[in-house]
Amino acid sequence: MAGEVQRRQCAGGHFGVQGEDMASWTGRLWGCGRAQLHRMQRFSLDCLHIVHKMPAPDDLRVFITVVRKSSFAAAAAALEASPAYVSKRMRLLEADLGVKLLHRTTRRVAVTEEGERIFHWALRILDDMEHLLQEAQITPREPRGLLRVSSSFGFGRNVVAPVFSQLALRYPALQVRLEVFDRLVDVAAEGFDLDVCVGDEIAPHLIARRLASNHRVLCAAPSYLASRGAPGNPDELPAHNCLVIKERDHPFGVWRLRAGVQDRTVKVTGQLQTNNGEMATQWAIDGHGIILRSVWDVQPQLESGRLVQVLPGWSQQANIWAVYPTRLNRSTKVRVAVEFLHAHFQGLGVAAAVHKV
Repeated sequence: MAGEVQRRQCAGGHFGVQGEDMASWTGRLWGCGRAQLHRMQRFSLDCLHIVHKMPAPDDLRVFITVVRKSSFAAAAAALEASPAYVSKRMRLLEADLGVKLLHRTTRRVAVTEEGERIFHWALRILDDMEHLLQEAQITPREPRGLLRVSSSFGFGRNVVAPVFSQLALRYPALQVRLEVFDRLVDVAAEGFDLDVCVGDEIAPHLIARRLASNHRVLCAAPSYLASRGAPGNPDELPAHNCLVIKERDHPFGVWRLRAGVQDRTVKVTGQLQTNNGEMATQWAIDGHGIILRSVWDVQPQLESGRLVQVLPGWSQQANIWAVYPTRLNRSTKVRVAVEFLHAHFQGLGVAAAVHKV
């Protein structure tokens, strides 16, 4: 309608009229009063806060765990929380970010395309936050927080666990969660900070430091050799009763051996098989057959005579490694742990023990 004036309301007063010049508009604006202008500014800030709410770091950690576990229940178990807590934190995180992060079904949780992008950002943000906190410490080399470590069954229990017991005594602010497996572990994909492993099969996208030299040797009890005789070369091993162990770094029942420049791969089998090296060692002591075990594991039995080395010129390389997903200068706790492990193994003289057999 011609000549109609459109007005905008401001807490009980008019402050803008269509068509008026800037000077008039400014005068009307100041006419609203300082208190009213302050309320307007506060309202604008509140709106920005609602639209761009910063996600909580704990919610990002929950999200990362859910993605890695592909399950609310599994994530809750890993976080030592309830599934209801995990579900609530995920709803709040999605509301804060304004995007759908996960597809939920009765059996599985799958990450959305937006969730995949945010997952990588969350990893980077939390890593940078941890690095910032470590840099801000009064003593930068003092490790703190949770250190997730993986290893194999026997090696983890007998060798790695005692080392981390000593590490925990030295650094009270450090929490260590040690998990053992009979398979290769992808520390980056499974959320571990460090894998302490035996064997040279290391994924190319991971970083590794050799802690000590080691190899596996063939051995059997004197009673077995007295009844069955000793093999003269690796090709005779399939005819023997071999105690097969499921190793993390080798196919089941396949022994890859080396003597100088010679390599030999043999397929072996036997009456007794296991994924536990301690069981296999005891079976060998009982006279059931030939085993292939690391020097660190059978050295006491070889020295006592309960086991005798078979084909002493042949062995399988299986060095001891610390494997981690990021450079050591990115994490104080991982760097300190790796340095502590390296010093421990060098102090034990594992490399010297290898050549002693």
